[in-house]
Amino acid sequence: MHLSRRALLAAATATASLGATPAAAADHPSTGFERLAADGYALLSGQRVGVVTNPTGITRDASHIVDVMHTDPRVKLTAVFGPEHGFRGTAQAGGSEGRYDDPATGLPVYDTYLKSGRPLADIFTASGVDTIVFDIQDVGARFYTYIWTLYDCMEAAQLAGKRFVVLDRPNPVTGRSAQGPVLHKEFATFVGRQPVAQAHGMTVAELARLFNGEFLSAPVPLETVLMTGWKRTRFYDASGLPWVPPSPNMPTADTALVYSGTCMFEGTNLSEGRGTTRPFELLGAEGVDGRWAAAVNELGLPGVRFREAYFTPTFSKFQGKTVGGVQIHVRDRAAYDPVRTGIALLVTARKVWDGFAWRSDNWIDKLTGSTRVRTMIDAGAGTDEVVAGWQEELAAFRSVRKEYLLYK
Repeated sequence: MHLSRRALLAAATATASLGATPAAAADHPSTGFERLAADGYALLSGQRVGVVTNPTGITRDASHIVDVMHTDPRVKLTAVFGPEHGFRGTAQAGGSEGRYDDPATGLPVYDTYLKSGRPLADIFTASGVDTIVFDIQDVGARFYTYIWTLYDCMEAAQLAGKRFVVLDRPNPVTGRSAQGPVLHKEFATFVGRQPVAQAHGMTVAELARLFNGEFLSAPVPLETVLMTGWKRTRFYDASGLPWVPPSPNMPTADTALVYSGTCMFEGTNLSEGRGTTRPFELLGAEGVDGRWAAAVNELGLPGVRFREAYFTPTFSKFQGKTVGGVQIHVRDRAAYDPVRTGIALLVTARKVWDGFAWRSDNWIDKLTGSTRVRTMIDAGAGTDEVVAGWQEELAAFRSVRKEYLLYK
């Protein structure tokens, strides 16, 4: 049966009313998985199910959903699909766990990392599943690879003729608005497949609807199980859920708060804090001193202050060396703009440290989605000029995004 894209989107929206249940605790939202389970897994009845997930796919009591579903006779769970870092989270950045049988459940685990299109569709076909369920905690940034795992899996599911179900979770840094530059298609990579703003301000269910309605060459049969009780203005600590690091360098929800801005330092020769206990909150390099913190504090950026800091990364850039830089202290997270702050940090770092350089492969262009940020900063543009440069494309993205939002 062929459904039009409009009909599929309508069906996805209708799924929001599935199995409405009270919030799991006062003022705490119920996740998509909680609602699915409360409805007796009726949405998966009679289906051979495969789950795309990682260590963040947990219940409120910190049990993993795969372990829960595996022991429930109402679900025929037959496969697991692991993204970057793996299903159980044993791999570092840029790694995965490969194909293996999960010791805890005996389920076959298939590796999706860096696979897309027909090769990934062939994996779904070989697994023998009828329905693919996605449940991974996102952090709200375009270059965090799990949303592109979602995109790739949706595309592959469509090619393989599989049904796709997304279980929603909170955006930990709120869904208030989209911020930052929008990806230009010629810069598409696994840190950005499609024209999405750097801080997208959406949940994974909303993104799935956006992908299905705007970007996939043909829509996948999509159903979304939405949260109840989640509000767009809420940060992760309002969810009542335990925080599980979605990747080794995302240890806390505070990391997610700054990540959509400071991850841009991956495109420079400065440390982005990997190998420290505060990745993406600590930034620095050999030869940087207190002038950087002073320069960026002078800008009076809302909701944040910067402290002169020294640290010694245990791995990654400057491993084993003491470097100088800044620590970011967010004091008013509602006022804080992570992308603008990240630009300000780049602009001031270049001004106060003569050793500043972009990575030789211009990775910054992949992260920001075009050459604009790099070339404008190299030309001496200030923070306001750089930010002004993406406002037109951001407004266009916000207009499209608005059609796919599911929460107030």
